[in-house]
Amino acid sequence: MRRLYSGPQGAVLKFSSFFSLHEPLMGHLFKSGRFDASRFDRIVDVGSGAGQIIRHLLKTARPDAQIVGFDLSPEMLVRARERLKSDRPELVAADLMHLPFRDNTFDCLTCGYVLEHIPDPLPGLTEFARVLKPGGTALLLVTEDSLSGLLTSRTWKCRTFSRSELHEACQKAGLKWERELWFTPFHELMRLGGILVEVRKRSPE
Repeated sequence: MRRLYSGPQGAVLKFSSFFSLHEPLMGHLFKSGRFDASRFDRIVDVGSGAGQIIRHLLKTARPDAQIVGFDLSPEMLVRARERLKSDRPELVAADLMHLPFRDNTFDCLTCGYVLEHIPDPLPGLTEFARVLKPGGTALLLVTEDSLSGLLTSRTWKCRTFSRSELHEACQKAGLKWERELWFTPFHELMRLGGILVEVRKRSPE
């Protein structure tokens, strides 16, 4: 994965995300308040890539909120920094299977099209739950096992998920599904755009 995203495909990621409309649609999700980033004090973006999600967090999170992004590819972080033109987010090269953060650090985690790059999502989701504070929120976006998802998986050499499979993995990791989201009513009607879900870390009983 590091070789893939450090190479030519990673270099065009910011353009492909824009022309596929995923980045603008994600921006609308944040700006509309359907996912309200202003609720949070400390936010971590998993697999930040070219800064697609961080770009929207910078616009919608509170000015005093801490924003941390990480990616497996240091080259992608360089591209993100150049594109964002901001020193505000802290960018770290890291593996989502071994996050370099303490337990209960963040009250929000965002993860767009990353979990499909590991064969089993459970270890990654377990790490997400570990670094989230009890009651913390995660916004997950993954490639669904649909026709459009099949095309995505061939292009980016990743797997796909069914909703039941991802739901079960989240449950095992201690992340409760709060609500499923859609980019637009059209996406919901046609079942497009992948699986977009808000989950919450269970608080200790």
